[in-house]
Amino acid sequence: MKKILVVSPHPDDETLGCGGTLLKLKKQNYKIDWLIITSMSEDLFNSKSRLKRNNEIKKVKKMYNFNNIFNLNFPTMKLDQIPLREIIGKVSKVIKISRPNTIFTNFYGDVHSDHKIVFDVISSCTKNFRCPYVSKIFLYETLSETGYFLGNKNKVFIPNYFSDITKLMTKKIKIMNIYSSELMKGYMPRSIRGIKTLAEYRGLFINVKYAEAFMLVYEKD
Repeated sequence: MKKILVVSPHPDDETLGCGGTLLKLKKQNYKIDWLIITSMSEDLFNSKSRLKRNNEIKKVKKMYNFNNIFNLNFPTMKLDQIPLREIIGKVSKVIKISRPNTIFTNFYGDVHSDHKIVFDVISSCTKNFRCPYVSKIFLYETLSETGYFLGNKNKVFIPNYFSDITKLMTKKIKIMNIYSSELMKGYMPRSIRGIKTLAEYRGLFINVKYAEAFMLVYEKD
């Protein structure tokens, strides 16, 4: 069975970036593990919010039917205050346990500091001589984080791989609704309208109603 590891700097990134694709691959009998890098810290979030988030994670795991969850519980919005070697060490252990053939992670040009660090960590942890079993690495785009680069052309998300999620879009939205506190309203990027609009736009590239787009940055036979 093929194995996949999807990496989320924060819970909801996996659904925004590749939720439909994960659902499709699960239907194809892929084993999928979920690595969550950060969680709500006690100094920034009250116990009610933290409990709500933990319940959301349990519901999301069930909806995707993930095989395993690895939650590293680093404090959200504070990854830049933690020694990089500590994060790399914990992520490396997860990758060695999961032994994925394919990894989905966030785009290197995302504006959120947590996202930037997570990409650097995954890059360090997936050197081919350390993880020969990894044959593909995809970068996904995250609404409200990808594309806000203020003119730096090196941070433009240029997809080269597209996944038709037309039949799974309804379920992707249903899962995203679990993260009620993360959803925006109206014409904001991380709104249901925004999620559907991006999927429709990406669908135009492959002549389907809804699609997700990726940058395939590593591939070997």
